[in-house]
Amino acid sequence: MKKRTTCVLLLSIALLLGQTNVVAAKKTETDNNRGWKLQYHEKFNQKLPVDEAPWVMDNYGETSPWNVDHLDDDGEFFKVKGGTEFEKQLNSFHLLRKRVNFGKDGWLTAEVTARDYDKDGTPDTNASLKNVKLNRGNHSAELSTSFDSGLIIRSTDALPSEYRIEYKLRNIDFGGQRNGTFDYDDKHNGYTLEKRKSNFPWKRSGDFSGDASHNNPNFGDVTKENGYYFLSIMDYENPAPHNNVFIHNHRKVGMDAYNVSGPWAKAYGVCDPSTGELYSQTSEKSSNNAINGIFFAGDTFRDESIGYNSFMFETECGSFSDQDTTYSIISNAEIQPELMPEETYTFAIERSKTGYVMEMTGNFKYIRQKTLRYERDFIENGRPIWHYNNTPEQYDGKFNSTLTFTGPYGSYSVEQWPDDSAYPDYFIIGIPHINYYEGSAIIDDIKLYVPKKS
Repeated sequence: MKKRTTCVLLLSIALLLGQTNVVAAKKTETDNNRGWKLQYHEKFNQKLPVDEAPWVMDNYGETSPWNVDHLDDDGEFFKVKGGTEFEKQLNSFHLLRKRVNFGKDGWLTAEVTARDYDKDGTPDTNASLKNVKLNRGNHSAELSTSFDSGLIIRSTDALPSEYRIEYKLRNIDFGGQRNGTFDYDDKHNGYTLEKRKSNFPWKRSGDFSGDASHNNPNFGDVTKENGYYFLSIMDYENPAPHNNVFIHNHRKVGMDAYNVSGPWAKAYGVCDPSTGELYSQTSEKSSNNAINGIFFAGDTFRDESIGYNSFMFETECGSFSDQDTTYSIISNAEIQPELMPEETYTFAIERSKTGYVMEMTGNFKYIRQKTLRYERDFIENGRPIWHYNNTPEQYDGKFNSTLTFTGPYGSYSVEQWPDDSAYPDYFIIGIPHINYYEGSAIIDDIKLYVPKKS
């Protein structure tokens, strides 16, 4: 039996106690009833040191601080797919990065990535994290990126074996519809349209030749796809933005937005928590502002050619995998950006001794103010969460497989989950792609809880 904690109705509490007491009641529940102790709390009251920090060129390769594996920005995957043509495209610009610690004890890190097309040492793309104040005087942080840059906030160190991480989202503009249309504020799906915007120079396959430019038609236009990572747990040390192929093999658990204005959105469904029924993201019911809460499967792949893990969903409409229905993504609910910043959303992930919990709280379409909370064991009904083991002792190798990656310029194989492996947990918030997604978000109140001592 799947363990899905059903939604907790907060509206009645708000009516009895007033909205200001809802947060206090939630905090008491988190601190006391669930056995957590607050270890860190970032309120963004201090000036952020990120935008003024110097840029460093990523020279790639094994000596790079941002080197991870074969799916890296200069990785073997792209070399067998694109050969010397890919290398020509990659070398046409410099990739600039910065890694900046902030918060008490430096517990948070901003990872920022931008492109230097003319190689003069100054970014030609936008990625910024700065302090802002909203109308009510709240201190917050604004994260913004262009389509060809990336920025995440992450835990500086690996998270403990048990934890709760949460934060508030106060505003967001990474696509989706507003008042029934994808076209608003002189943008389409959150993208400004002054030039062609493409996934250059990284893609899954195809022809990598042609001009070293976003105008090269061999690289796809990205403006029909926008999104944001509300909160995700990654499986490798020191996460940073990379090409969008990379991340599909590196997520354990996460909540994200994937806002699509193209016809393939018909393959994506949303759970209506008020009725327990699914509806299409192309239907009139949808505003294309859905939350995709996903437990990433460790036993099957949606696309073996890039090591893209299968999805497992827990929703108010039931438990699904991405092969159970006609929809390949099933979202939990839809946020309502038009209500922000007066309304806020809180996202949280917990790890216990036995599994993970995803939690989202806010004024959702069709159900108003609620907390939606879902949990899943590390291995449930025989299906594992991808790379759940923080130490080798937590895993016996039973879900290991070897994938072969093939292209016009060769092939190679990689074990996916060997028995002597270990994968630390790091959380990320923001935009981990450097060739997709554009916009801004305002965040606040990042908190890390650890178990209370008995």
